[in-house]
Amino acid sequence: MAPIATAEPAQDVAASAAAKLSQLGLDDPKYRQYSQFEHHDKSYLKSDDGYKYNDFKPTFPSKDWAALEPHTPARDRGLFADKEKKALFGAAKEVRNITKTIGTELVGVKLNSLNDQQRDELALLIAERGVVFFRDQEDWTIEQQLEFGRYYGKLHKHATTGVPARGDLDEVHVVYSHPDDNKSEKVYSGPLSHSTERLWHSDVTYELNPPSYTSFKLYSSPEAGGDTLWSNQYAAYDRLSYPMRQYLEQLSAVHSAVEQAEGAKKGGNYVRREPIQTTHPLVRVHPVTGWKSLFFNAGFVRYIVGVPQAESEWLVAFLTRHVATASDFMVRFKYNENDVAFWDNRVCDHSAVFEDINVSRRHALRVAATGEQPISVSQFPHAKSREEEIYRARGYKIQPSLSAVQAVGYKD
Repeated sequence: MAPIATAEPAQDVAASAAAKLSQLGLDDPKYRQYSQFEHHDKSYLKSDDGYKYNDFKPTFPSKDWAALEPHTPARDRGLFADKEKKALFGAAKEVRNITKTIGTELVGVKLNSLNDQQRDELALLIAERGVVFFRDQEDWTIEQQLEFGRYYGKLHKHATTGVPARGDLDEVHVVYSHPDDNKSEKVYSGPLSHSTERLWHSDVTYELNPPSYTSFKLYSSPEAGGDTLWSNQYAAYDRLSYPMRQYLEQLSAVHSAVEQAEGAKKGGNYVRREPIQTTHPLVRVHPVTGWKSLFFNAGFVRYIVGVPQAESEWLVAFLTRHVATASDFMVRFKYNENDVAFWDNRVCDHSAVFEDINVSRRHALRVAATGEQPISVSQFPHAKSREEEIYRARGYKIQPSLSAVQAVGYKD
């Protein structure tokens, strides 16, 4: 009988994950994507003369945090919004859609001036457009960023990544890189060995309640480079054939924190919470839009539950390419200092752009609200396709075809 990819009982997950950590080889290539960007040389943590954000540099405290318990969050703030978003759009000099599928820039809006009605409308806009951008948010402090995040839900604390040196900001995730920081010796060891496909991820999807609305503010940005890509998972679902959609709606995937924890350990960092593995539906429904989205990312999905191993491996490989190579539902954003991206982690995958020459500092702070436990299609009988709803609103008749093969006239 073919080996079957199955889920472990919930009570055994933490124990088995911990056991796996002790068994893993340090040179196993599956962990490279998590370890090669970890900082073995901690000299960069020293204060820089003249750098005004030393308090926000990353530290890796040796703390032990309890396992996260599943919870049911309050009603999503997007459900309270005016669908026309008049208050939010009225505060903008311009509402600029970067692509037709994903990404909107609100020109002239100051995040620290938005009232609750506008925040609710922003939640709806993010849920619909995936990611929303704001330029020139210099006066949006980390305290305001945290308060804004809490408005949307309980904040997530990351178990392995850096927290600000200031010491009272455990709910803040620090993104920091500067190859020349306080290093007495500069060494070039050749090109990065990661797979660009596997860099695509949705943040910490192994959690029982993965993040929802997530903000990311740049404090230092390279003059060139340092961009982020986002991929719209509503569209990733809609680009699949109808038979494939129906098949994936019945399946779940195991998301694992084990490899990330091991990568952190290889980098000399303390893992503050035991890594877990969690099973989530491959297709989830957004509680505000009611739209179906693919819920898959190569960064954390390890296998598909309940199918033969070969089939699971094929599906993971196929979906990895599907997400990573589909430029028709991606957006790329070039940050300047004090720019902010606000995205919905439930319906976007994203990837940093690691260029071949890294010569300047990139420093950002991320705050993420936790959302609901992913809702399957079977739990939400009135779930819809985003693309179908758009075409229906334009007066199109929806008539599903069996396959694109028939459309181009191929024959057996």
